[in-house]
Amino acid sequence: MDPHAGFREFVLARQQALMRTAYLLTGDAHLAEDLLQSVLAKVVGHWARLARDGNPEAYTRKALVNQYISWRRRPRPELPSASLPEHGRRYEEAALDRIVLRQALARLTPKQRAVLVLRFWEDLTETQTAQVMGCSLGTVKSQTHHALARLRELAPELAGLLSEHVIEEVAR
Repeated sequence: MDPHAGFREFVLARQQALMRTAYLLTGDAHLAEDLLQSVLAKVVGHWARLARDGNPEAYTRKALVNQYISWRRRPRPELPSASLPEHGRRYEEAALDRIVLRQALARLTPKQRAVLVLRFWEDLTETQTAQVMGCSLGTVKSQTHHALARLRELAPELAGLLSEHVIEEVAR
């Protein structure tokens, strides 16, 4: 019997959603691919148990968040800035909002960014977010509060947009 039976189907079915989460956590497509690949390499080792009695997607999301936070703790070279060139062409207002929001998200702590991605992009409840992050419900609530306050501080021009529904639309 193949201990990895069903893993390929799981990856094919959930790859895009997991990649989206990885991208929103890292803010970089290449880092997101690396993050997802490293997590899936670990998940396959636990696949038989997960397929039998676990929730493979929840486990994989939790592993993504944990691996991302772990990566952020290690010093890494600074990534190129996403700032606009001084004499670039005019961008639509929504595109500018997305750029400002992504820059502000990049300046949050890894846990703050993770809680916003899980709550407002992945549309998880506070309880589900606490389970994925392996923390208490109170921690999710306080991290959300502090993260939104920090976003308002970093990008005051987006203060009117910082509601859960608008964050979702701007981040897309």
